[in-house]
Amino acid sequence: MALKLYQFAISHYCEKVRWALDYKGINYQAINLLPGQHVTTVRKLGAGVSSVPVIVHDGQCIQGSACILDYLDETFPERPLTPSDSTARDLALAWEKRMDDELGPAVRCFSYHYFLQRPKLVTPMLTAGTPFYNRYLLRLAFSRVDEVMRKWMNINEKTANTARQTMERYLTELAAAYQSSPWLAGDSFSRADITAAAFLAPLFQPPQYPVPWPNPKRIPAPVQDWLAQWQPQLQTLESLYSANR
Repeated sequence: MALKLYQFAISHYCEKVRWALDYKGINYQAINLLPGQHVTTVRKLGAGVSSVPVIVHDGQCIQGSACILDYLDETFPERPLTPSDSTARDLALAWEKRMDDELGPAVRCFSYHYFLQRPKLVTPMLTAGTPFYNRYLLRLAFSRVDEVMRKWMNINEKTANTARQTMERYLTELAAAYQSSPWLAGDSFSRADITAAAFLAPLFQPPQYPVPWPNPKRIPAPVQDWLAQWQPQLQTLESLYSANR
């Protein structure tokens, strides 16, 4: 059975899985879901919670980016993303776990706090890859969408400021790590590198990412100012992304 990836095109956790699939040369069908309406679909697949990414392959349903990467390395061992050396493997998994728990949510919270204030800007990204009419439906219900997303992900001024600090801490740490070595764990590209660059990709808007990025001039001013300040550190991750994506 062909592998199916259930996703939000905008999700950086889904980008992590897309990248892993593409890196391994695995054919798959991406099924884009609309946030909110995705819950019914995901539950029907038999997943434990309503989040994406989810893959379905050979009758198995695997949910969550880290578990999916585990499955891909076990089932498709070519071009492994988990180092074979035990020390490097532990380091890669530790980096991934930290970034899954801290960096990914921080990028999401910081970005959505400002972009949700610009419905015309964020609606095409939220509905990317879904039927065209979803743009109109989402715009009509946007006040409710904004309310639900902020509650669901605990997004407000205070949490966005905390998220910004978390992003800055990780950018500083990652820039230092890549200055001393081309890879975060061991002597080869790994799941740790994919996680770092995929999670930060929305901040440098790569063309490989399957959403209609807004014109840089339309990005909310607070985000523009922050991006300008942290451009040198982001460039490190952008270069990593460009070279390996």
